[in-house]
Amino acid sequence: MNAALRKLQVSVTQQAFALNQALALCRTSPSVRHPVWCAASVNDRQYKSMPTHGIGKWRHLLTKEAPKKKKDKQQMKQIVAATDAAYGTLSVKVSGYDMTVVEHYSQYVHNLCNRLAIKVSESYALPTKTTEVMLMQEPGTKAYVDAVLKTHERVVQLSSLDATLCPVFMDVLLKNQPEGVQLSVKEHTEADFHARFKARPELDGLMAQINQ
Repeated sequence: MNAALRKLQVSVTQQAFALNQALALCRTSPSVRHPVWCAASVNDRQYKSMPTHGIGKWRHLLTKEAPKKKKDKQQMKQIVAATDAAYGTLSVKVSGYDMTVVEHYSQYVHNLCNRLAIKVSESYALPTKTTEVMLMQEPGTKAYVDAVLKTHERVVQLSSLDATLCPVFMDVLLKNQPEGVQLSVKEHTEADFHARFKARPELDGLMAQINQ
């Protein structure tokens, strides 16, 4: 019994001695790098110098979008000629000083056209016009700006309005016209198309100089 205990103690002592030698060797020799037995390898991370190969990036997984095309210049649509049974291209213009009322009434005109099966070719806004109201206190004195009025305009462009439906359509529009809003209906012309765009005389002058 004593001999067996002595043999067990000797083997344990030998294993402990071998383990201490291995740890000492790992601490003294920098070339030995073992993740389990070497304590110095905990703070010395080898993966710092390894390439990541796009780990954590997700943009390469998305499909490449086609480059956005430059918007073409607005082209004028063909003006429909009038016939014996229908009108041609008409412009229903709504204007006023209150933008909210003008916008709602133009939406009402558009919805009414949809209900009456009237073809609406376009619906757009015209550039806002600004009017300054000058006030002179006494004759001969300098006038000053008393108020600034902004006129908002919306256009609903109709195409091939039936002649028999036109009186009913206009009667409904006039009966539901709000206060402070002006309504006009006229044939659409090329000048009306160019009125949609804001005038830029400085840019036009520079373009003319470049083209010379």
